[in-house]
Amino acid sequence: MHPAAKTVCPYSKGNLRRLALPPIMPTILIVDDEAPIREMLRFSLRNKGFSCIEAADASEAIHEIKKADVDLILLDLMLPGQSGFDFAEDLKADPHTQDLPIIMLTAREGDGDKIKGLNLGADDYVTKPFSPNELVARINAVLRRTSSLASDQRILEVAGLKLDPTTHRFWAKNEAVAVSKTEFNLLYFFMSHPEKAFNRDQLLDNVWDANVYVGTRTVDVHIRRLRKALEPSSLDHLIQTVQGVGYRLSAG
Repeated sequence: MHPAAKTVCPYSKGNLRRLALPPIMPTILIVDDEAPIREMLRFSLRNKGFSCIEAADASEAIHEIKKADVDLILLDLMLPGQSGFDFAEDLKADPHTQDLPIIMLTAREGDGDKIKGLNLGADDYVTKPFSPNELVARINAVLRRTSSLASDQRILEVAGLKLDPTTHRFWAKNEAVAVSKTEFNLLYFFMSHPEKAFNRDQLLDNVWDANVYVGTRTVDVHIRRLRKALEPSSLDHLIQTVQGVGYRLSAG
């Protein structure tokens, strides 16, 4: 967590279902140079409640990792340029990405590649072709194993904002602020990821109910309402527009 955020208690994503909050969907980075495979994976995973971003090679993958909070990488081994093996090795050597779970995807069936991938730090290994349901089960198993979050709820405090998900209350400079359920959920997501910029699709995937269709401009409407709610405390500047990307919560 960014140092600007004060955590009183750790929490787990699963516990959000006990609140009047939609779950924060795990974000899966699909790294494969074949667009049809990425499309198939994206379709299958989104239907199972995951948020997906894509990259065609290692360079694009690093760019996406810097932009978004990635929970797990699906990594094809036969990439152009840097191979999946070498990319995985680089990720595990970097303190910023060494704990990022990796499931390797490959058309090769030999045990040698599997052993090599696991020795590099991969969390699982799936051979193509594979069943989408099996892949989802493996992803869920890896996420359960690698999660370091405890089961309690947490109160978030960021730059004069305070939010308690258990009581569904929100304060700005210690003054209670009334916001709608959607704005509360949006604040919860922003305050859980301070200083991170998210595009509108990412916000829709993580904040809105997956069964409800809304357009990306809906995000803009709720951002305006949030800023208006924060105007009396002069903290509306914390909700920042990032040109060409989307929005972030930042004290800078």
